[in-house]
Amino acid sequence: MQLTGKITPETLMSLEAYTKWRKLHKPDVIAHRKLRSVQLGEHILVQFESEITIRYQIQEMLRIEKVFEEEGILQEIEAYAPLVPDGRNWKATLMIGYTDIHERQRELAKLIGVEDRMFVEVEGHDRVYAIADEDLDRETEEKTSAVHFLRFELTPTQCASVKAGAGVKMGCDHTHYPSHVDIGPDTLASLAGDLK
Repeated sequence: MQLTGKITPETLMSLEAYTKWRKLHKPDVIAHRKLRSVQLGEHILVQFESEITIRYQIQEMLRIEKVFEEEGILQEIEAYAPLVPDGRNWKATLMIGYTDIHERQRELAKLIGVEDRMFVEVEGHDRVYAIADEDLDRETEEKTSAVHFLRFELTPTQCASVKAGAGVKMGCDHTHYPSHVDIGPDTLASLAGDLK
């Protein structure tokens, strides 16, 4: 998988080439996803996206749906490419997980607005709250969605601090899910690579 900084139809693999590549490299992508995931409490997982994770997602969708026409390829790129960080931010998928369906319904009703209460805090700087679900609203008056898309917009000073080795906390200050955790050094090193 070639990283180019911009995902276009020309920079994606054909279905045949991707199928061969996938057999060899799927474990690497899974390891990369795991490295960039932060568990927040028992029920929230935040997966920070990268060009690798989004290229993989697009290629997987094209493979599963057997899309090879340009219009379909462009639709997948349009749907997923905005989730690639641009050097000034981190972009992430927030997943809320409860195994019991009744508990999940009850908790998703309590967690309305949780996506707006997610934050990162670079050591020595103010918290940066997520800008959530820019593509569409993912909650109703009755419950929030189990999946949200987040963008954490960092200042140049915050970016420089992260690149210089400052610690970063990930957290949530929603009334029904107060939690925070220090982002581990390996994960933080990967995230620092997203910043200019």
